Amino acid sequence: MESRIGEIAALATALCWTITALSFESAGRRVGSLTVNITRLVPATLLFALYGIAFRGVAIPTDVPADAWRWLLLSGLVGFVLGDLFLFQAFVDIGARISMLIYASVPPMTTILGRIFLDEPLTLLGSVGTVLTVGGIALVVLRPTRPHRPDGVPGVPAVVTRAARYRARGIVFAFLGALGQAAGLILGRIGAGRTLDAFAATQIRVIAALIGFSIVLTVTRRWGRVAAAFSDARALGWIGLGAVFGPFLGVSLGLFAAQNTSAGVASTLMALVPVLIIVPSVLLFHERVTPREVVGAVIAVGGASLLFWVSS
Repeated sequence: MESRIGEIAALATALCWTITALSFESAGRRVGSLTVNITRLVPATLLFALYGIAFRGVAIPTDVPADAWRWLLLSGLVGFVLGDLFLFQAFVDIGARISMLIYASVPPMTTILGRIFLDEPLTLLGSVGTVLTVGGIALVVLRPTRPHRPDGVPGVPAVVTRAARYRARGIVFAFLGALGQAAGLILGRIGAGRTLDAFAATQIRVIAALIGFSIVLTVTRRWGRVAAAFSDARALGWIGLGAVFGPFLGVSLGLFAAQNTSAGVASTLMALVPVLIIVPSVLLFHERVTPREVVGAVIAVGGASLLFWVSS
């Protein structure tokens, strides 16, 4: 079991991100996604400071070498800021369903980058496990949806109208979001190495994200929306819950997983979120589960299990 600590951490990361996705979805409906993006980092920053004082004796990881700081700051800017900005815009342009399908390209992207920059081996069975997992996720995400008609016009689905105008940009942005996530993980792995405390490393990435999103909000003049969000107690509650399981536990466990197994395996197991989120979505949002989603879940879990044993 100890030899598989990286894979276990990756699966725990997927569970954390499932809770985070549900929390931020609820908060985003109330205050907007960009506001949630930076507001989630405030409680996470406080949690990291408390963790640092309790377990490392410092509120900010000033004991981390300067070279690691540079890599981790870059990782935060690429993964947290650029990746999320592109992904959320892709949600607007082509919808979450197609965006999440494209986002499932993170594992193979990470595997390829890990092979190029970290000299990680790429085995045949590992490749099969990756394909199975991504295929299962795609089967779950690509479920049929009922078209919506704009302004009551019969025979003109809204998705077709939107796709006609924004499809090309949305596809590019979704791939850039996936690439940002994959590159951020690789950069974080380079900065943290195999020994640097994962929470300290993630704290540096969060600091970079705070700086990056502050610049974005200043340029777009949206600080007023952030201030208004602090008067919404329910949204703040969802953001706080998401911050604990997202930027604090989720990201830290994700980096810990990448330190203790190959980046491609870690990324693939963490990509199980679209499958894991089915049951809580049914319980919380009363969504209907189809046989197609059940089959996809079985395929994805089978691929994850294969990766689990291959990497041991």
